[in-house]
Amino acid sequence: MIDTHSHIYSEEFDLDRDEVISRARQVGLTHILLPAIDVDSYDRLETLALSDTSMFRQMMGLHPTSVNNEYFSQLLVAKEKLFSNPDKYIGIGEIGLDFYWDTTYREQQTEALIVQLSWAMKLNKPVVLHLRNDKDGSEENNAYSAIFNILEKNHIQGLKGIFHCFSGSLDDARRAVAMGFVIGIGGVVTYKKSILPDIVSALPLDKIVLETDAPYLAPVPHRGHRNECAFIINVAQKVAEIKNISLEKVDEVTSATAKNVFGL
Repeated sequence: MIDTHSHIYSEEFDLDRDEVISRARQVGLTHILLPAIDVDSYDRLETLALSDTSMFRQMMGLHPTSVNNEYFSQLLVAKEKLFSNPDKYIGIGEIGLDFYWDTTYREQQTEALIVQLSWAMKLNKPVVLHLRNDKDGSEENNAYSAIFNILEKNHIQGLKGIFHCFSGSLDDARRAVAMGFVIGIGGVVTYKKSILPDIVSALPLDKIVLETDAPYLAPVPHRGHRNECAFIINVAQKVAEIKNISLEKVDEVTSATAKNVFGL
């Protein structure tokens, strides 16, 4: 089983990281993929990734909520790391657009995203996209509409990757899949009012990958507590229930998709 998105290099795990990793192995995790956030995370991420290169794989990128008026200096750091040793990184992420709390830096987020998409195209790397609409659901600040417009306007074709922590509509999911992306499904699929079960039901299993986004968005029955990689079993079990298939089949197909996306 593969956790395609985890931040267990973050300080929330400093007191028990070894135990968290041990529990992840116990549920059958073979790979944990580590997306970057910003310059404050890069060293922590790399230290963990290098501690076990068979388990961990690292990405490079600038998270949209870390973008501000001085974002370009952070991009320079990310670019230097990425282009000085591109084989070290399995993808560009997490990058994207986040309009949930604030749209002050919408223009800068868009600029940073386009730059990083160009890196992915140049290096033939997959991307992990963080997309979040504003909390009022206005079409003006719909991150999914915006990313599709960006991809089409900039004639970005052949790019692959993950729509991480998917929160769009079924039409958005189908559009993403038609463009060659897969959909990241995490703990939210287990929530009572989530629309993700309908999306999982409608999509082919090979267009889905599993993720935790640890330490965030823990699945039921752990909701409200710190998330960790071992809890991916709860996500996989929910997907198996929705699809009316075995847990082993979910593991087999989603792991194969993740390996294909990232070249594992």
